[in-house]
Amino acid sequence: MLLELRSVSRDFRLNDGRILHAVSDVNLAIEPGQALGLVGESGCGKSTLGRLCARALDPSRGSVHFDGRDITRLSPRDLRELRRSVQFIFQDPHSALNPRMTILRSVSEPLILHTDLRGARLRAQAAELMEMVGLPAQFLSRYPHELSGGQKQRVCIARAIALKPKLLVLDEPTSALDVSVQAQILSFLKELQSRFNLSYLFISHNLAVIRALCPRVAVMYLGRIVEQGPTEDVFVQPRHPYAEALIDAIPVPEGRQPARRITLQGDIPSPIDLPRGCAFASRCGKA
Repeated sequence: MLLELRSVSRDFRLNDGRILHAVSDVNLAIEPGQALGLVGESGCGKSTLGRLCARALDPSRGSVHFDGRDITRLSPRDLRELRRSVQFIFQDPHSALNPRMTILRSVSEPLILHTDLRGARLRAQAAELMEMVGLPAQFLSRYPHELSGGQKQRVCIARAIALKPKLLVLDEPTSALDVSVQAQILSFLKELQSRFNLSYLFISHNLAVIRALCPRVAVMYLGRIVEQGPTEDVFVQPRHPYAEALIDAIPVPEGRQPARRITLQGDIPSPIDLPRGCAFASRCGKA
């Protein structure tokens, strides 16, 4: 197993002393070369969970294991080495790139930090990375504002794969892009995964994207994983009422809508004052 979360929780103490329970008792695993989709409503803890996987955040309880090691106990030196193996691709490529840096500097930054490549060798490696993501080497002298949204996201991908990581945490990587560009980026990510045997934790609101890209899916609600399994099994026959409601909300062509659609009642409970028992009970038609 490449990545394994064991009973992981993450709490945040607010200024008034109250505790926000962002992630609660999560068990999750990703195998080498596997893409796992993580879905759920905004604010359910998906991005926090992604940061815990890379130890950009420390868990309040539980442990995170990467390549057989408990990374919650790593020394600073070993943690620096972990950064080579786990990389992020964020939602907004516009804010992910420093507007004052050339594309060369942005793509080269991880190589400067983690390798001894410099000068012509560094530029050659950056040009090779640009070629991998389908961009010409001439773009290296440009600044982010001179590129389109899709091109900027490809630059972010080039930077993320520069150190040949084993796991990419993709946090809504296509939601800020036009639909046609989304399709190009998703196709490229699928090709990239096959080429380098990458593992993905793919965080998204778009269940159609998850179904196309990820053979396994985990459904998150109020900091907890309420259902996980093979994507087709979960989509065709969801077992948890929340997963059923999410899948039922996927848009379908006119004329194919079911006679009755599931409507979630009420608001999401506060992660500061979690309900007892099943967190979904207050919105569940079966409760």
